[in-house]
Amino acid sequence: MREKIKNRDELLSHGDAESRRIVLDITEKTLRRLDAYERIKSIAHMEGDILHIGTRQWDLRQKRHVYLLGAGKACNHMAMAVDEILGDRLTRGIAIVKIAEETDVFRHTDVYVGGHPLPNEEGLRACKEILKLVDAAGPEDLFIVVISGGSSALMSCPIEGISLQDEIDTTDVMLKSGAGIYEINALRRHISAMNGGMLAKRIAARGAELIGFGISDAVGTPATGNIGEPYAAYKGTPMGPDQTTLEDARRVIRDYGVQDRLPRPVVDYLMNAGPEGETPKAFPQNTYFLLNTLPDSCIYAKQAAEEMGIPAVILSSFLEGESRDAGTIFASIAREVQNYGNPFPAPCVILSSGETTTKILDNRLITGHGGPGQELTLSFALSAVKAPGCCMLSIDSEGTDGTTPVAGGLTDSTSFSAAAAKGLDVHAALRGHACYEALSEMGDVVFTGNTGTNLCDFNVLYIPKNVP
Repeated sequence: MREKIKNRDELLSHGDAESRRIVLDITEKTLRRLDAYERIKSIAHMEGDILHIGTRQWDLRQKRHVYLLGAGKACNHMAMAVDEILGDRLTRGIAIVKIAEETDVFRHTDVYVGGHPLPNEEGLRACKEILKLVDAAGPEDLFIVVISGGSSALMSCPIEGISLQDEIDTTDVMLKSGAGIYEINALRRHISAMNGGMLAKRIAARGAELIGFGISDAVGTPATGNIGEPYAAYKGTPMGPDQTTLEDARRVIRDYGVQDRLPRPVVDYLMNAGPEGETPKAFPQNTYFLLNTLPDSCIYAKQAAEEMGIPAVILSSFLEGESRDAGTIFASIAREVQNYGNPFPAPCVILSSGETTTKILDNRLITGHGGPGQELTLSFALSAVKAPGCCMLSIDSEGTDGTTPVAGGLTDSTSFSAAAAKGLDVHAALRGHACYEALSEMGDVVFTGNTGTNLCDFNVLYIPKNVP
């Protein structure tokens, strides 16, 4: 398997090299274990005409067509695994990815590059092709659907009366509103012809069978167990039942005061839609396999750290709130551990996952580019000056943080001084949400490309002993 962290040598060329090495080693081992290509290949294979997935099997001689549909930030690896396993038995595949990699290999799958975090025209074109396949299907057809986080933007197909631009503007406003992803999805799913289970509803209407492989990046989903056992409680995304409601969408509009900032067609529809506009709530006939969930990243990282002989603690897999504030809090925790041994002694690794956000109510404040992971680590650098040797990594586990091509950032107790020596104003970078430019100049961005997973934010903090 190729290395996940592509610029490891650059990250180790400055700062506290030993602390950085520990953090990068833990991260590399974790990302390798999370790769969805390997996860699918571990439970699925063909024996003649029989498709085996975990404890279940399907005789493909009984199927007229076998289709592969996919979307999400981990879709590259998920779709490649299914395409490879099925081989010539795959009639056609359509995958919507965020970034097409030169190393991606598909035999029977058309790949479209959708937009994320904002939808785009190519994602809409892909959805129209998918709907053509679905609408021509029948009871003898099988759809294998692979979905990971990011599908709400990548699989963009607004309902009649709402334009693609309306959907783009809605997503942009909500991402900057401070709302959580569950709240944002409550809006997006109810204006989509694909998301919130609408794709699965359309497949069911044709009498076709659906097998789903999913990665859940939802905060609060329990850790996975035996991934070869069908997951009965699967929900969300285009292929599963939706737990959000129209009333949830209306409440979010009211709570965040965005009535006058959202496109008028979106507000009018959501506020006036009747029961026919509700998303489906159950698909008992479908078979779902859940490959990974958000807590898995911390569990695997804890195992990696302990194999390296370093005590590790999972602080939270429910981390939410402002990214910049989280960076300051992690630095404060590091100082407490180093100076007083609370709540556990150094050396240790503190792990967390979740989805922090960055609130931007006025686009005129933006002076550059960034993302939650970069804001968290640049903020950490400000306070970590008083925590010698401490090192913090924060990445979006799928490989792109916010509006940037990098996964996130890595800083340590020397980073702020190093930035000042280069003439960089860290405070200004944080105010202007231009952390990508600052961290790039510092050599502290983390570059991975597609990782093969998508479990939202992943954070590693290493705290060595404070040696006077």
